Amino acid sequence: MTSEIDEHVPVLIVGGSLVGLSASLFLGRLGIAHALVERHAQTSHHPRGRGNNVRTMELFRTAGVEPLIREAASVLAENHGILQADTLTGSEQEWLFKQIDPGGALARFSPSGWCLCSQNDLEPVLLRGARDLGGSLRFGTELICAEQDADGVTAVVRSRESGEDRTIRADYLIAADGPRSPVRTALGIGMTGAGDLFHNVSITFRAKRLADAVGDRRFIVCYLTNPESPGALLPVDNDQNWVFHAPWRPDDGETLEDFTDVRCEALIRTAVGVPDLDVEITGKAPWHAAERVAERYGTGRIFLAGDSAHEMSPTGAFGSNTGIQDAHNLAWKLAAVLGGWAGPGLLETYDAERRPVAVATGARASTRSAEHRHPGYDVSPGAGRRPGMLAVVLGYRYREGAVVGGAPEQPAVPEEFTPRAEPGGRAPHLWLRQDGVRVSTLDLYERTPVLLSGPDGDAWHGAGLSIAGRSGIPLACYRVGPDEDHDLVPEDGADWAALHGTQSDGAVLVRPDGFVAWRAATADPHAERTLRDVLERVLDLAPGHG
Repeated sequence: MTSEIDEHVPVLIVGGSLVGLSASLFLGRLGIAHALVERHAQTSHHPRGRGNNVRTMELFRTAGVEPLIREAASVLAENHGILQADTLTGSEQEWLFKQIDPGGALARFSPSGWCLCSQNDLEPVLLRGARDLGGSLRFGTELICAEQDADGVTAVVRSRESGEDRTIRADYLIAADGPRSPVRTALGIGMTGAGDLFHNVSITFRAKRLADAVGDRRFIVCYLTNPESPGALLPVDNDQNWVFHAPWRPDDGETLEDFTDVRCEALIRTAVGVPDLDVEITGKAPWHAAERVAERYGTGRIFLAGDSAHEMSPTGAFGSNTGIQDAHNLAWKLAAVLGGWAGPGLLETYDAERRPVAVATGARASTRSAEHRHPGYDVSPGAGRRPGMLAVVLGYRYREGAVVGGAPEQPAVPEEFTPRAEPGGRAPHLWLRQDGVRVSTLDLYERTPVLLSGPDGDAWHGAGLSIAGRSGIPLACYRVGPDEDHDLVPEDGADWAALHGTQSDGAVLVRPDGFVAWRAATADPHAERTLRDVLERVLDLAPGHG
C-alpha cells in the first residue's frame, strides 16, 4: 500500500457498535488518542442486546457512565424475571426465575448491579461519553483495506456519503466489525465451535392493548410455547412498543421475504393469545444464534474483539458482555505499551486470557438456550452440573497471561463463584473509606497497576513506592488498615486480608482491569526484588527496567 498518509493515530477501531464504542470509551479514559470508523450512518435503532451484566456495569461505573446508562434504561428498571407460558392468556405460566438478584445478595459482591438497557439506548450514551473524552468517531465511514508491517497498520477508509478516501496510519487496529468480520477474513483467521444453532427474525411492533394482557408481569423476556406460533416476547417500554422473536428456518427454504407484515401480525396474535390484538409492524431484523470462537484473537498489530472474535447464543446476553470485556482487557494493555511502561509481549496475553473465557462462556450460553427451550432451538440441555450465572459473570479467571501464580490446570469458568483475590481472578469488592470518602476497591482499578498492602505490610508498601519512583511504572500503592493511619480503611471492620487471601503483612498486585496479577500471602525479606521481578513478568519488561 503506497498511498500518502493523511493522518496518524495510535489506535484505529473498526466498528462502532457496543464493543467498538466501549473500546473508544475505555481508551479515552486512559488518555489514548484514537479514531473509530463505522459504516452505518448512526447508532443502532433496533432494540436488541439488552442485558448488561454486573461485571460490564462495574466497568461502566469505573468509566464514569453507569448513572447515564441507568437513566437511559429507567423504563425497564422494574423488569427482572423470565417467564415461560403457552400464551399470555393461557393457563400454563411458569417463571424460570422471577428476580435477577433475589434478596439483594449481589450487593455483597459488587458496587454495581445488572441493567436492562437496549442497544439502541445504550449506544448513544457510549458515543457521547467517548466523544466527550476526545475520541474521533466517524459514522458513515467504512474500512476499504488494511495492511500491517512491523511498525504499524495502514488503512484506507471511505466516506459513504462523499466517496472520499483517506489513508490512516495507526500503531494498532481493533477489529470490532461483527460476526462476518472483513478484517478477520482478510487475516485468514478461521472459526471453531459448534457453528449455527438457530435463526430468528426480530420483529418490532406497536400494540396499544398488549399491556393489558401482560398485566403486572414485568418480565425481561417471555418465552411463548404455543406450537402454532412459538416465540419470545420482549418489552421495549412496557406499554405500546414490543419485540417478538419468531423462529426462522432458512435450512428448510424459508426466506426473510416470507415474513410479510400480515404473517408477522398473525404470528404475534397467536403467540400472545389475543386474536383481535391491534398490531402495527415497525421493523424486522434477522439474527443468527451461533457458537463460534476465532482460532486466534489477532495477528501482529491487529486484534479482534466482540463478535469478530466470538459468537454466542443470546440467552443470558453473554455475547455482548464478553465483547465489552474483551475491549476493556485490550484497552489497558494498549495504553501500557503505548505509554512505554509495558513491553509488546503484554499484547500477546490478550489471546491467552480472553479466548479460553469465550470458549467456556459460549458453551454455557448454548446450554442456557437449551435449558430455557428458546424458540427455534430444539436441543436437550443434557445432564451434569453447570456453572451458575455468577460463576460465568464474575468468576471467570485468566489461567495464564499477564499473571504470576495462576492456575493453568483450572477451568476458565469455575462451577461456583467465590470472591477471593486469586491470581488471574477478578479482585473482590470491598467498601472502604479513602480520605473520608466511601469507595469500592473496584474504583481503584483503571489507569495503573495497584499494590494493596495489609495493615502490617509496610515492607511491601515501601517496595512499591521505591519501584514507582525509579522505574517509570505508574504503580499506585495503598496501605489497607483499620484506622486513619492507613490509606484505605475497610468499612465495618471488614477483614481485608482474609478476603484477599493474605496475612496482615501480605500484599496483592491488581492490574488496571481489576484482575489480580499476583499475591503475596505474607512478608518477604526481599520484597523490592520480588515485586520488581513480578512487575517485569506481568508487563513484559526487560530485567532491571528503570
